Amino acid sequence: MAELSFDAESLMAAAREATGLADFGDDRFREGLDVLLETYQKTANFGAKGRKRQAGRVLQLLGTRLRIEEAFRKHPEIREREIRRPVYLTGLPRTGTSALFNLLAADPAARPLLLWEGTFPDPAENLAPGETDPRYLAVKAYYERAREKDPEFTKIHFADADTPEECVLLQAHAFCDVQMGIEVLMEPYASWFQRQDLHHAYAYYADLLRLLDWQRPGERWLLKSPAHLWAVDVLAELFPDVCLVFTHRNPLESMASMCSMMEALMKDREGFDLRELGPVVVEYYARSLERGLAARDALDPARYVDVDYLTFIDDNLAAARRIYDHFELPLPPESEAALVAHAASHTQGQHGRHEYELDKYGLDGERVRTRLAAYIERFGLPSD
Repeated sequence: MAELSFDAESLMAAAREATGLADFGDDRFREGLDVLLETYQKTANFGAKGRKRQAGRVLQLLGTRLRIEEAFRKHPEIREREIRRPVYLTGLPRTGTSALFNLLAADPAARPLLLWEGTFPDPAENLAPGETDPRYLAVKAYYERAREKDPEFTKIHFADADTPEECVLLQAHAFCDVQMGIEVLMEPYASWFQRQDLHHAYAYYADLLRLLDWQRPGERWLLKSPAHLWAVDVLAELFPDVCLVFTHRNPLESMASMCSMMEALMKDREGFDLRELGPVVVEYYARSLERGLAARDALDPARYVDVDYLTFIDDNLAAARRIYDHFELPLPPESEAALVAHAASHTQGQHGRHEYELDKYGLDGERVRTRLAAYIERFGLPSD
């Protein structure tokens, strides 16, 4: 196969060749794919390894999309499955969503999206009874190597094949989402994404949940991503009984932490001035927050609950119980025991302390406080 490039037609042809399949489904994904590749080509400043890595990732997404469409063709009944009372966690990034997500996922009744299946949602073919999906083993080995190679990133976000992970892994296959998080900070993808009507992309994403539910059903889906702030209204339309959990934290801390994470994710870019990163991060997330909170204000308050980061850190089990109480979710003794056991074995900073600071990213406290003043006041957040 020829060397990969940021050309949509070439990548699509390579995906067809690799899979032996031809149908990508609804072609509305093409616009996002084209803008994404234009962004990689013109503004990302990737080195040779970065270009190869990103082109390979897009090729993988396209190949998976082909296999997804083949699964729907063979099993049209998948799209008829119901997703009942899903629980979604969202809010500004680095506000405790991952810790809360992992705690709630300990409940045997919860059905979280796992990292490996978010990467490969399509069903594996020709597995013998009891045989482990080889893609799971590959993902597990990859993240084991990644943790050894970059222990600093593990302090920011621990990832393994079996860990619950953000829905962005699924949404990436629609090419109208945040991708790896850095793309929505770069032009022209950043402006393009923020103009989009997300109904079609989320309808495709909901079908991917049905595809996974068909393969490995669970009692109640548990999902999370700060990116859902852009689509709170769409989620409420798709799932009228959705349960939304919003997390909140001192934005000076959450924005500094997010900038640090974006710095780690942007390691493939060359000659990037970190002082340009902070203002872009704050503006992007402030807009997502404004959109998300405006959409939730139109919902029945029974559909959402707020969790404060400091309150969660102080007593995470009490925060979890309040979520269950608010949505009237069952919490039998075996479920509560699982939450207690998880809380006892997962303490803050167990993978190392994540250090971060605002001024490294061209920000100061006053700038963050001013941009997010309405948010800070509305939820009574500390901001020093």
